[in-house]
Amino acid sequence: QLKRTGDTKRHPTIGDRVTIYAGAVILGGETVIGDDCVIAGSVFVTESVPPGCLVRQEKPELVLRSVRNRLND
Repeated sequence: QLKRTGDTKRHPTIGDRVTIYAGAVILGGETVIGDDCVIAGSVFVTESVPPGCLVRQEKPELVLRSVRNRLND
């Protein structure tokens, strides 16, 4: 059973003039995104970001794996 206290924040604090692009995930009630930040799409933010920062992910690496062998097992 989920128990909530009155002091528990569920959502992050977003500063002024912050741009958050589609697909971005910002988690944590204690997470603070500072003023004038840009959060790029498809990033996963779990800690606070100081004001005036750009948060982006380097180009992800594509990993290919054959599932054909797993289907025969």
